[in-house]
Amino acid sequence: MEIFGDMGELAAEKHVEYILSVEKKKDSFESVVMEHLRMNGAYWGLTTLDLLGKLHAVDVDQIVSWIIKCQHDSGGFGGNIGHDPHVLYTLSAVQVLALFDKLDVLDIEKVSTYVAGLQNEDGSFSGDMWGEIDTRFSYIAICCLSLLHRLDKINVENAVSYIVSCKNLDGGFGCMPGGESHAGQSMIYMYHIIMTVLVDIGLSLLEYTGLKAIDPAYALPVDVVNRIFIGRQSKKES
Repeated sequence: MEIFGDMGELAAEKHVEYILSVEKKKDSFESVVMEHLRMNGAYWGLTTLDLLGKLHAVDVDQIVSWIIKCQHDSGGFGGNIGHDPHVLYTLSAVQVLALFDKLDVLDIEKVSTYVAGLQNEDGSFSGDMWGEIDTRFSYIAICCLSLLHRLDKINVENAVSYIVSCKNLDGGFGCMPGGESHAGQSMIYMYHIIMTVLVDIGLSLLEYTGLKAIDPAYALPVDVVNRIFIGRQSKKES
């Protein structure tokens, strides 16, 4: 695109080297204090590698095995092994498995039942068993169930009504009815604000040369989303 002028190509190999080095620093202070976010970190880093066409640089079987160890009997996933399950980490787990075309390792009924069970009577979603409610969790739950083809397990009408009820007079959306407007919540009403390695994801949205296209709704590369939805339909037809 003309907007980038003479910026040149991304230093893809350096990006890959950095991401892989972060994964290996498990004993550093930064790694310890961020241990509970490891599932999110896996999604951020692996999605970036995929956009760069470098997903082959990681051991797929090792990552899939680790993800499964993060799952609880409830069906939800924790941010790391031994951590409590949360809808956010559950979505990240599903997204990473989708990147590798490994959704078939999941007990989809079990995972979708966990996510659907977080919906409240008013249509809102709690993040976990402790009950915190936020419109971010509405996006996360709906995105996760959509990727698993199980939106039928929730009350979609109530979910939409709840999100609309969070709209304020200034046109923005809060995390709950009457909550202060925030860009993050406002974006949820339209599509997910990309919270990953922002440079590569942002450049992908701007169609920067050399990067795979990303779907802004599912926060996954377009080819992965097409494989989940269009590919599934093709298999049914055949």
